[in-house]
Amino acid sequence: MKTMKKITNITLVLCAMLISGTTFAQRGGQGGGQQGPPPIPSSKEIKAMVSDLAEEISLNEDQETEILALYTAHFKEVKKKTSSGRPDRDEMEALKNDFEEEVNAVLTDEQQKLFKAYQKKNSQKKGKR
Repeated sequence: MKTMKKITNITLVLCAMLISGTTFAQRGGQGGGQQGPPPIPSSKEIKAMVSDLAEEISLNEDQETEILALYTAHFKEVKKKTSSGRPDRDEMEALKNDFEEEVNAVLTDEQQKLFKAYQKKNSQKKGKR
């Protein structure tokens, strides 16, 4: 009788572990993670990003103003494309590439190298969140 009770208890524990493990795996681990694209930054956040970029790659005032306009227009376009549902991946990739080309056109050769490094550093930060 005791053996049967132990087997039943072990079975119940194993079932509970299996159910909780399956639920945990379906949620993507701890916290569940973010689904979909990141939120569109506000105008204040865009200004902060450009200010950080300006400091990082030594933009002059004219460059900073021009790049702020590019960032603002880019995120406005992203918002437009994402507001009506899930956008096409290729379309969004093309939008990103066009944006980066426009930014690079404002930068010197040295700043372009620094901009690429800046983007790489920031994409690694996002991956760690």
